[in-house]
Amino acid sequence: MNFEKIKEFAIEKKVYLIAVGIILVGFFYFRKGDSTDKNTETDNTQLMQKNSSSSSSTDVANMASNSSASESKTVTCDISGAVKHEGVYTLKNGARLQELIEAAGGTTSRAQLKAINRAVLLKDQDKIHIPYKGEKVENAATAGTESQASATSGDSSSSQQGSGEKVNLNTANAADLQKLTGIGEKKAEQIIAYREQKGSFKKIEDLMRVSGIGEKTFASLKDQLAV
Repeated sequence: MNFEKIKEFAIEKKVYLIAVGIILVGFFYFRKGDSTDKNTETDNTQLMQKNSSSSSSTDVANMASNSSASESKTVTCDISGAVKHEGVYTLKNGARLQELIEAAGGTTSRAQLKAINRAVLLKDQDKIHIPYKGEKVENAATAGTESQASATSGDSSSSQQGSGEKVNLNTANAADLQKLTGIGEKKAEQIIAYREQKGSFKKIEDLMRVSGIGEKTFASLKDQLAV
């Protein structure tokens, strides 16, 4: 009897049971779809962030590479001594000493060309000195192969002058001689010309044999001289 009642109840309520089942299935399907959309959105966001980071790193690397390439396209060097126009010149990277000499207007007739290596490759911030005839040059065969092309005692004399030491009449260049009291450009050239024609000074008093330098001038600068 009870079984019959249950069967009748189930038949009567079948429509409701089917509706409840459909609702439950729809609910679980909706939850699953919503979860999938959220996961997809998260993955897309992470992918966009990753791409953005990669793009930024690439841009920074390209900027650094371009900056480095730009810096290495030129070299700037200082040249002095027996050239027509002493000064600072900027040349293309890979330039040789000969190109720097040409930029400075070429050498003068008093340049000691055997003492330099005109094929040397220049580096940025090189300090080049072209020695005059009569200047004592150390390591003449390799002069110009280091960062400073001259390796001359004339440069050494200049450094000594800066530290308060005396000027050597036999090795000083025109610029060094002009640092002496009462010696201008013309007299400096006369001293070098005398040195080239007569040879090295034997004693500082020999300076008075140079035209235009008398006892008074010599007396004012003798304490600054050496041979």
